[in-house]
Amino acid sequence: MTQKKKKRPADINELAASIMKDATEPPVEEPAKESEPEKNPAAVALGRLGGLKGGKARADSLSATKRKAIAKKAAQARWGKKTKK
Repeated sequence: MTQKKKKRPADINELAASIMKDATEPPVEEPAKESEPEKNPAAVALGRLGGLKGGKARADSLSATKRKAIAKKAAQARWGKKTKK
């Protein structure tokens, strides 16, 4: 990751001192970031299984008129089109 630039002093003597300090000091290393904890593979598989059948199961349980109303609402939100009722 890139480092942010430091604001340089306006006074010429302070600027010279700051440049010398930057040139002579060793660079500061950033601490390593901790990685994310590992996920439970069984929970991941179970969540994926539910996600795969969720939309189809919901569509099967809805009536045609209810699905149509949901689709009209989605089109209105997406494109701002007015649809007939």
